[in-house]
Amino acid sequence: MATTQTQPQPLFPRLDTLLWLMATLILVVLPLMSRMVIWSPPLFLALLLWRYQITQKKWHLPPFWLLFIIMLVVLLGLFLTYGIRFGRDASITFLVLLCGLKLLEMKNRREFLIVCFLSYFLIITNFLYSQSIPTALYMSLVMLVATATLISLNDEKKSLSTRQRLRLSSILLMQALPVMLVLFFLFPRVAGPFWKLPIDSRTGITGLSDRMSIGDVNQLTLSDEVAFRVKGKLPPPELRYWRGPVLWWTNGREWKSGFQQDQIVNQLNIHPSGEHFDYTITLEPHYEQWLFALDLPVQAPTEGAMTADYQILAKRPVRERMRYQVRSYTHYRADFITKRQYRLALQLPQGKHPRARALAAQWRQEESHPEAVVKRALQYFNEQAFVYTYTPDLLLNDPIDEFLFETRNGFCEHYAAAFTVLMRAAGIPARIVTGYLGGNFNPIGNYLIVRQRDAHAWSEIWLPDKGWIRIDPTNAVAPIRVEQGIESALPMTFNSPLDLNILQQLANRWDAINNGWNQWILGYGPAQQREFLSRLGLKNIDWAGMTIALIIIITTLLLGYAAWMFFPQKLVRDPAQKIYLRFCQKLARQGLHRHPSEGPITYATRVSAARPDLAVPVQKIIELYVQSRYRSQFETVGELRKAVLYFR
Repeated sequence: MATTQTQPQPLFPRLDTLLWLMATLILVVLPLMSRMVIWSPPLFLALLLWRYQITQKKWHLPPFWLLFIIMLVVLLGLFLTYGIRFGRDASITFLVLLCGLKLLEMKNRREFLIVCFLSYFLIITNFLYSQSIPTALYMSLVMLVATATLISLNDEKKSLSTRQRLRLSSILLMQALPVMLVLFFLFPRVAGPFWKLPIDSRTGITGLSDRMSIGDVNQLTLSDEVAFRVKGKLPPPELRYWRGPVLWWTNGREWKSGFQQDQIVNQLNIHPSGEHFDYTITLEPHYEQWLFALDLPVQAPTEGAMTADYQILAKRPVRERMRYQVRSYTHYRADFITKRQYRLALQLPQGKHPRARALAAQWRQEESHPEAVVKRALQYFNEQAFVYTYTPDLLLNDPIDEFLFETRNGFCEHYAAAFTVLMRAAGIPARIVTGYLGGNFNPIGNYLIVRQRDAHAWSEIWLPDKGWIRIDPTNAVAPIRVEQGIESALPMTFNSPLDLNILQQLANRWDAINNGWNQWILGYGPAQQREFLSRLGLKNIDWAGMTIALIIIITTLLLGYAAWMFFPQKLVRDPAQKIYLRFCQKLARQGLHRHPSEGPITYATRVSAARPDLAVPVQKIIELYVQSRYRSQFETVGELRKAVLYFR
């Protein structure tokens, strides 16, 4: 008895739909590849290529046991790379490779949708690394392609071209945009993020530390990253000292802070004088606790507390962008000092800096007042052949003595460290303060930008009748650094001031856009929501009121969508039909009106009989219209549009 052989069922999905899905995965994974372990991107691409060959050459899907073995190898590789702690990088790498493996067992519509929805989730993971405007724009493009992939899955007859799928995808996303905006602005906000993942490392985080080795600060001049932005009333540039970590203890090469949380105090002896300055700082995350403020803040903001050395510390490390308000005075008397501080402010390592000690002792013997010793030290920096540079000579043995008496070229930390050692050797309590100096004003956004390259170090000395006094020895060598900023003190890297001016204007505009993005999108929290609602006349609305408003607006939008989709519309969406109606209007102006029930072929026959001179172009246009509208020959739409355009 003869057996009937059945034809094998084609693999799901079609090749063109699979290519849409693979394009979505490649686009969404592309920015993540630099964050993934080095062997995972080639493996992911190999899995995609394997699935393409299966569909293209009609191979069998791999057995489950083989996929299981590959998954175990992936887990082993991740364990050897990251250990038992699966943080952000390891989790995302594992998810990406699981998507590749899922492609190899995908054989029905349900599994296709799972992979497609996972691609939407991978879009979100990109924002765990960057929330910038370029990232948002790129992820919007990926979302457009992902939605077009779903459209391709449902276009079983392949009636839509690539352009039409993308266009329909954009329409769907635009329809969802009003709902998204309403949810974003009106959904009740809570302080802080809803969820966090552990950070695997702090690579790429630049900024000041509570430790300083000679040569650390000048490395920050190579960074153009924003440290913080300031909006409000500010003093002249030469008084814009932004106070940060205070360094007390030294081993002769490294300086570090001597006080932290145990030295937080409620009241300090600060006697301000003159004009005060109120301002708001938007601080970029630096994963430390210190908050910067104009020297000298009179009290800590609500987000932090003040230490015994007038440093402001946050309640927890700054892991996200932070806004706080401060009041500062540039003229003050700060005379708070404890016995422990006094001892630390005179501490020097034994056996270090003998030449610096001898010079300071000589000054102390020759001068009767501490102010005179300070003046001698500043004169020494000013009159000797000292050079201000961010590429100083390497200091090998005793960095202070070698800098003071041999190399004599250095950056701000060289001068601050050397001056502090000289003061301590002369019996004058002194410490180093690190932070930033100056900043660039952005006229577009009307705020000050302080970048990492503005990092600076200076000294403070304590005098019995005056308290702590700021002394910046860099001012004795390169006063232009203090008065006009870091760019004026270092060699120009542009061909002309015109080049610098044009680039600065572009940079200001881009930073103003980024600042608005940071303030109103990334930093949109409870305070910003209250401010936004108050502008709409809803000053005292509570959570219940916002919830009711949210429900009403969302319901109205959904009802509007339903009415738009299900009720008859006068607008014509088919491009071929739009062109045909335009053609009918041209004929109507010549007295050849189309009856409402008259089809295109019947109408063309009647027009040709009434106007034989128009028969040829009319028949051609109708033929193109029938091909475009009823035979799904979309490539003829352009030819139809051109024929109607030139029809007279």
